[in-house]
Amino acid sequence: TKEKQELSVLHLNIWMEGTVVKNGFEAVADEVARIDPDIVMFSEASNKEDALFVPRMLDALRERGKIYYGQGSSLDVALLSKYPILEQTENIPHKDRVLRTRLDVNGKQVVAYTGHLDYTHYACYLPRGYSGVTWKKLETPVTDKAEIEKANNKSLRDESIRLVIEDATKSDADFVILGGDFNEPSHRDWIEKNKNLYDHNGFVVPWTVTTLLEEAGFIDSYRKIYPNPLTHPGFTYPSDNLAKTPEKITWAPKADERDRIDFIFYKGKGLKAKKAVLFGPKESIVRSQRVKETSKDKFIVPLDVWPTDHKGLLVTFICK
Repeated sequence: TKEKQELSVLHLNIWMEGTVVKNGFEAVADEVARIDPDIVMFSEASNKEDALFVPRMLDALRERGKIYYGQGSSLDVALLSKYPILEQTENIPHKDRVLRTRLDVNGKQVVAYTGHLDYTHYACYLPRGYSGVTWKKLETPVTDKAEIEKANNKSLRDESIRLVIEDATKSDADFVILGGDFNEPSHRDWIEKNKNLYDHNGFVVPWTVTTLLEEAGFIDSYRKIYPNPLTHPGFTYPSDNLAKTPEKITWAPKADERDRIDFIFYKGKGLKAKKAVLFGPKESIVRSQRVKETSKDKFIVPLDVWPTDHKGLLVTFICK
């Protein structure tokens, strides 16, 4: 039989390199060292004040006894890996914050895309009564589905993801993994059964990015393992953070704005998602209040300081 091996991948938006929370950068290093994933994907990992994020994080992890490879980029995404990096390119036109990394994972070629997609035209706020451009409260929620979809497609997210799909299609890699903060929910999460929950306001929305990815043969690891968004909503944003008051975390203070916007997708024969767990506090922010999640989602909760306003996602794959 062919040798099976595990590959663990963590995606985490670290909220301005962990600088928003006191000791946030150190907390990122502490938590990554504790979880010890094979591949780490970061969003919001740009180089503040010309201090290069990746070399600093590699040093911080080395101090904690963990050896990773990584290269700095001018984007606000980064990838660290325990496996050698063969090449890394800032994937696609300048508007697309997507980093492409080719890795050698025990002889298998893996292409990993790390993305932080356009945060403007955040259309999932429209049915909740907020603008997705100014983030101000609207007089009334938007109640026209066509208008929500049109607003969503004004973002550059669909362009970015089409380019990733096109790039991945040309790739000769054994496995393709895409992780990121998509700044857009999943079409599998805004469905008939929950249209009156989480301020969806009766809407079923076929969100573009996840739809395009699925049509191209990519698999959403979280929904593959937990297909039911009622029992396992998998919310990654907005996560509670005890170091901040709720109003510093919310963008829609009077709404239930919880959504799953951080994802790990994959593609490739012989790659299978085996385990998926949310990484972060069990609490979320709902209408400016800290609320404990009562779902069946599994969590790895932080030991101490939590550096961000998102929850991360840790997925363990079996590769053969």
